[in-house]
Amino acid sequence: MCISSMFLSLALAGATTVPAIAHDGEESHAVVRTEPIAGVYNKFWYNYLVDVLEADKELKSDLNRATDEEDKRDAWEEYEHELVDADKDYVEEMRDRNYRVARVTVGNQADVR
Repeated sequence: MCISSMFLSLALAGATTVPAIAHDGEESHAVVRTEPIAGVYNKFWYNYLVDVLEADKELKSDLNRATDEEDKRDAWEEYEHELVDADKDYVEEMRDRNYRVARVTVGNQADVR
């Protein structure tokens, strides 16, 4: 698959964010955006996609070199950290340009535990 089709498939997916691949039966806390903030396709969106692809590549490499379960956990932790950092950088760049991230809250916040 060429790079441009990878970008296109990530950019055209339906949901705003999706959980990163879960590991060891646990849910990941990191998310990968599948469409840009406010529908704006700019260099910051494409930089974000490159960061996600690089994190995926590094995770695969780290998992292939892992010699035990601790190495695998470390690889997943680093992957999630990189995804969170990429998202934070992207959101900050968009916020600096007066684009805001939409948030939807359902239910009473006091009921969340």
